Amino acid sequence: MNILLVEDDQRISNFLVKGLTEIGYYVTLADSGEKARELIGAYEFEVILMDIMLPGLDGMQLTQMIRFKGNYTPILVISALNSPDDKINMLDLGADDYLSKPFHFEELISRIKALTRRNRMSYQEEMQFLRCGNIIINKDLHRVTQNGKEIEFSPTEYKLLSFLLENKNKVLSRTQILHSVWGINFDNNTNLVDVYISYIRNKIDEEEEKIIHTIKGTGYLVKD
Repeated sequence: MNILLVEDDQRISNFLVKGLTEIGYYVTLADSGEKARELIGAYEFEVILMDIMLPGLDGMQLTQMIRFKGNYTPILVISALNSPDDKINMLDLGADDYLSKPFHFEELISRIKALTRRNRMSYQEEMQFLRCGNIIINKDLHRVTQNGKEIEFSPTEYKLLSFLLENKNKVLSRTQILHSVWGINFDNNTNLVDVYISYIRNKIDEEEEKIIHTIKGTGYLVKD
């Protein structure tokens, strides 16, 4: 497991790096918020252990920045600040858990394991399901539902809708769709994409909210 430790107290960081390394974790140390920001931008971590009181960019600001950039790596705050308000503020900013100093090392390990286990389960669910608005695709079962009601699609319709949802919030050209769903040998001038989009639109209910948007002169966009 690759862990980022953000801690400016050398005594604490030495203890944590030694202990985590001994049980098989790979630990990268950042002794400031600015250094942590650089590392997070360049590498992927499975867990971030973060103090709040850091020189310069503090833990609150760093947590806000991480979440604002769409990075949802689990953050476990380790801090001497232990009032309910401190904990609530960090959790509201996007931290996943909070451990007050001093703490037992065994409890830290348990918290890390719980966070990574929860994150893996969330990732597996994300990989199994595609969602957009009230439409859900279960990729394991090749099943499409809207507001809980199953919709029957042909294999090609299913493949097209899946491709659209996999690229949710991106404008896709007709050529991109054609090549990805039907293969590169099809004539780019065919209206096949438009025909199958109409098939899908006839089967889903867009009265409540628009799902498939036509981008004039370009292609299509599925967005929440």
